[in-house]
Amino acid sequence: QVLLVESGGGFVQAGGSRRLSCAASGGTFSTQAMGWIRQAPGKAREFIAGIKWSGASPFVKDSVKGRFSISRGDAENTVYLQMSSLIPDDTAVYYCASRPDIYFLYEYYDVGSYDSWGQGTQVTVSS
Repeated sequence: QVLLVESGGGFVQAGGSRRLSCAASGGTFSTQAMGWIRQAPGKAREFIAGIKWSGASPFVKDSVKGRFSISRGDAENTVYLQMSSLIPDDTAVYYCASRPDIYFLYEYYDVGSYDSWGQGTQVTVSS
């Protein structure tokens, strides 16, 4: 059974940085792609960044490009979301999720295609 556990959330001032981690276990991740999806209060879940388990095809949504980046840990089964220049609109619960591997980058955006989810980690950005 796939288990995804996020960590690294918390309170941060606007302009600050935060790195989220997602520890993955219990599955055959070599055939998976990983995504970071966030949900702000009263809003739908929003894809933010994705990466193939191999580390190929890292991709971030245009609205956070230049501020966020996604990467895979070399040795451990971990996916990271590095966030910088945070703004209050980045306040949300951030989820790590996995889905079958992608063929095209647009597939990352399909939030409904992710079939395993972590419990989420709250990031709150104060102005």
